[in-house]
Amino acid sequence: MAFSDFKAVPEVLETFKITFRWGDFLKSEVSNPPAHLLHDFEFAQEHIDVFASESARCHALIYPVLWECYKAYAKDYALWIGKSITYDETLTGTPDYFVSTRSEFGIPVVGTPLILLVEAKRNDFVFGWGQCLAEMVAAQKINGDAGDAVYGIVSDGEQWQFGQLVGDVFTRNRTRYTSDRLPRLFGAVEAVFRSATGNGSGSA
Repeated sequence: MAFSDFKAVPEVLETFKITFRWGDFLKSEVSNPPAHLLHDFEFAQEHIDVFASESARCHALIYPVLWECYKAYAKDYALWIGKSITYDETLTGTPDYFVSTRSEFGIPVVGTPLILLVEAKRNDFVFGWGQCLAEMVAAQKINGDAGDAVYGIVSDGEQWQFGQLVGDVFTRNRTRYTSDRLPRLFGAVEAVFRSATGNGSGSA
């Protein structure tokens, strides 16, 4: 079984005895992205069909935001693209992107997974969240401390949704963020990074 075998959140909740709740745990502020990111976003949408494929959305809309937020944490944290993670035969697979601590064994070794990001394939957020939550459960078990929050993001390039897993409680953020309001979205992703890396206090 793989992460992608979980087709919706209820399957993961029932399998791993997790409680679901809605709640705006994400306490973010508007943050002005670097000028080059704003320029690249406008340039991409003017000159290419960014919604022509899943790959186009990932490369043109999702990865640039993740990359810019990650840069400030690169010294101590690693960004993985298409890297497999495995806890057991049920919890295994390949997140689109995830952020982890840096391993003491060097760049090729995964540390502690903290933020998982899944692209909503065919704009299917139901399936996207089923897969993402399974990945979050795997990360929590790999990390060995259910009390530490693991964060999940599902995006189709336009809309970004956020979740948090602490212990046996999965919280979906009620507020959603969109790429057409980039400073607000950028602030939300930055808030997740701050909280996941211990540079924020309490909820993100």
